[in-house]
Amino acid sequence: MSSPPPTIIRAVKQSQSFELQWEDSPVCQILFHTLRAACPCATCIDEFTGAKLLDPDTIPADIAPVQMGFIGNYALKITWSDGHSTGLYTWDLLADLAGQQGDG
Repeated sequence: MSSPPPTIIRAVKQSQSFELQWEDSPVCQILFHTLRAACPCATCIDEFTGAKLLDPDTIPADIAPVQMGFIGNYALKITWSDGHSTGLYTWDLLADLAGQQGDG
């Protein structure tokens, strides 16, 4: 079963994180750096093997979103301050990452 869209998605520069909330759930936080490192695009993940191609150490410590938008009703597209913009962050991916980081 796939995750529903979050009811709240907010970028908070002070904490360098996204605040996300799903219906009937507490607010969760995902650090900008963590989300950028989890980019699922073909530049960051090998399409055939699933191996990570992006070294998280190469991501600037002050990475931040510069633009966000919805792709249909299944994903969030983020343009990052390092110029990267090809990743589509599905609701399932965001829910998994939020669960890994705890409720923040």
